Amino acid sequence: MKIIIIFMSMILVNNFLLQQFLGICSFLGVSNKMDSAVGMSGAVIFVMVLAEAVTWPIQQVLNSFDIGYLQTIVFILVIASLVQFVEMFMKKYMPALQKALGIYLPLITTNCAVLGATILSISNNYTLAQSIANAAGAGFGYLVAMVMFAGVREEKLWDESGVPAAWKGIPLILVSATILSLSFMGFSGLFS
Repeated sequence: MKIIIIFMSMILVNNFLLQQFLGICSFLGVSNKMDSAVGMSGAVIFVMVLAEAVTWPIQQVLNSFDIGYLQTIVFILVIASLVQFVEMFMKKYMPALQKALGIYLPLITTNCAVLGATILSISNNYTLAQSIANAAGAGFGYLVAMVMFAGVREEKLWDESGVPAAWKGIPLILVSATILSLSFMGFSGLFS
């Protein structure tokens, strides 16, 4: 039951993109097309879950030697290696998606949402199963936010003709992302 609560709260209440504002670079950069947003989200989910499965045991080893303070450095190296693995896999088996994601796929290496998911699990003293549920929920929350925002951006639900010149382009995208983020605030308090 607790695993389901952790999973759902990471999607709705503690959404990394819309509530904690982690991973915004890829959120703004890849969310202009639905297929790119879904592909990027799939890669992030895969990397998050895999990173959690690898970093949780590493943290236990670090703790056993009383060097838990090295977690950030070690986790960054592990995540960077995993992203390189994903990029090589996509280059071989999904070249169209890898080309569509372009520079944003290597940016998963520096995506603070992936690192945030691993560190959040450790700081909450989650078990391995709870940590993986946390990472999967964070990844699916990323997917939900990306798909919703890609839908808004792809359909051009706003009309830029009446928008002042200073608000056209990126400022309007940021305001739209803010409104989407505000809509997720309604879920706060849903899970305790």
